[in-house]
Amino acid sequence: NKDQSYFLYRLQPHQLQRAIFPLGDLEKPEVRRLAAEARLPTAAKKDSTGICFIGERPFREFLQKYLPTNNGNMVTPEGKIVGEHVGLMFYTIGQRKGLGIGGAGEPWFVAGKNLAANELIVVQGHDHPWLLSRDVVFDDAAWTSGAAPSDGAFAAKTRYRQPDAACTVVRADGSGFALDFADAQWAVTPGQSAVLYDGEVC
Repeated sequence: NKDQSYFLYRLQPHQLQRAIFPLGDLEKPEVRRLAAEARLPTAAKKDSTGICFIGERPFREFLQKYLPTNNGNMVTPEGKIVGEHVGLMFYTIGQRKGLGIGGAGEPWFVAGKNLAANELIVVQGHDHPWLLSRDVVFDDAAWTSGAAPSDGAFAAKTRYRQPDAACTVVRADGSGFALDFADAQWAVTPGQSAVLYDGEVC
């Protein structure tokens, strides 16, 4: 349910060689039970949410303290203006809530950003083609095993807590890799990570 191996993807072999994961085979309810038995004060502590280094406060409020806002148009892929955004940095690909666009038809989703024109590209419908990707290229690879995997079949996550998605590595080298997914992936976002799995190995 909350497999933390996803967050190991940037580590190198020398950083992992002495690491021990004593809870690696346990799920959180079992860990909580053991913690309660041991009378640890964190046994019933709520799960953390949000971005740990900014605390429990709205993300937009945090960003506004450090980045100037620059309003612009929300447009369809065809260029039709359908609303106004409050700054591109406040939106993420696949976002549905907080757009302020109503009207008839399916819900609106963020599908892209045109930085040069300061435009937020929005589409209607969860399964709009602009939100689906089968072939994805990644750079800045970090191979926890020390070497790029050989081409072949793997599973990948392009966001935390999504189900493993079957894919084929079509190119992998020291600097990047390309994946061909068996099924189109939803809202793959520039800047996101793809974490590869070969069975249980991250």
